[in-house]
Amino acid sequence: MAYPLSSSTLEWQRKARQYAEEELIPHEEQAELNEGVLPAEIVARQKAGGLALGLSRIDAPLLHGGLQLPMLDQVVIWEQLGRVTNALCWSVPEAHSWMFDACSPDQLERYIKPMMAGKRRECYAITEEEAGSDNDAITTTARLEGDHYVIDGEKWFVTSANKADFFFLQAITGTQDGQKQHALFFVDLDAPGIEMIDNPLFGHTYSSHHPTYRFNRVRVPAANRIGPIGGGMNYTRSWFRRERLMIAARCCGAAARLIEMGAEFAKARVVSGQPISEYQLIQAMLADSLTELWGSRLMTYEAAAMQDRGDDLAVVHTHCSMAKLTGSEMANRVADRVVQIFGGRGYLRSNAAQRFYRELRVDRIWEGTSEIQRLIIARSLLKRGVDNLIG
Repeated sequence: MAYPLSSSTLEWQRKARQYAEEELIPHEEQAELNEGVLPAEIVARQKAGGLALGLSRIDAPLLHGGLQLPMLDQVVIWEQLGRVTNALCWSVPEAHSWMFDACSPDQLERYIKPMMAGKRRECYAITEEEAGSDNDAITTTARLEGDHYVIDGEKWFVTSANKADFFFLQAITGTQDGQKQHALFFVDLDAPGIEMIDNPLFGHTYSSHHPTYRFNRVRVPAANRIGPIGGGMNYTRSWFRRERLMIAARCCGAAARLIEMGAEFAKARVVSGQPISEYQLIQAMLADSLTELWGSRLMTYEAAAMQDRGDDLAVVHTHCSMAKLTGSEMANRVADRVVQIFGGRGYLRSNAAQRFYRELRVDRIWEGTSEIQRLIIARSLLKRGVDNLIG
């Protein structure tokens, strides 16, 4: 039987699936063959459709004009959007609930509410050359001079910066008791002293790039610091929790579409007088894929439901890591199997299986590698025990 979802959740699932199938998936191949870029009128229509659906507001509080959907609803939505290749589902900016706790009323008006309306676009400048999963290795500094902070440093893999007009930037503001104090800042992309020094190509074909930026004495108003000094890591963890869970959801959506494609092709492809779906080795690949998807989906849905129930945040954090680890590795295995089922056809760029095969690989890396997720899970296990984590 299916995981029990409410009628309102199922309606969100239907609407997200319809948006993906009607507005996004038909343009995947065109994007793939044009460096991820689509004609402006198509991009505008996709953005308008996403805004009309409310994708920019699903996590924002009702008080501020958001939809404040349960986390399970949000996971179900992003699962359906995960069925789309070429990052076409990144059609609108998205305001997260933690931003409304962290930001001042002025910051909400200048940055967050315009995001919800699709009038501003964000990117995250957190990773550095020697600081990926290890946030304590961050060396970018923010020194207070009068009523401004002066920011110096370098940020790598700033996803979607080519479409953004401001950064969420993490920096070190000093030390206390020998510990680095992290802070987040709003930094406008056009501020003097910001230089894009590299825009590397990656294995996927996205219109969203991942450039490297150098910040040389960039002056940022003190009013652009998000929350108190030393609070930056708390907000970053909130961001990581949500991103890891939504990566798991998107991986489930991708795997579901891959399995559907593989099964349909296997039933139609005839070799030596019979459909390859009748060969046990093909059946085994499909069976393993479906079984692993079901397990990952249950884990992802339950991690979302835990947040909706208000369970212990530290335990929820661990479950988000478990969901990302399981979902991302599952989807990679499914993509590999489905490419194999398609044979030579599976290696065509026009085949969504091949695109998923390339695109899903990064889900085991960004927002914390699989190895980092294992460390988080193991440390939580050693601290809390089996029963306190999974009952």
